Amino acid sequence: MKLIDVIGSQPGRVLRIAAGAGIITAGMRRGDARGRVLAVAGLVPLAAGAADVCVLGPVVNGPLRGEAFRQSRRAR
Repeated sequence: MKLIDVIGSQPGRVLRIAAGAGIITAGMRRGDARGRVLAVAGLVPLAAGAADVCVLGPVVNGPLRGEAFRQSRRAR
């Protein structure tokens, strides 16, 4: 579960924001319908990182909120 720990961490939060911005940029550069779909899909990691939400938290029986997720992982 090392990957989920990284994704839920503060550096992982920054990575999600950067990845979302990169996906949005790539989609906008395409300029077609698929690019727009890609850009909209990029909003998910961007918004999750900005709101400090770990969308994979519930998948591993953890909380959705980022700070609560990090505390639960430290308690293990």
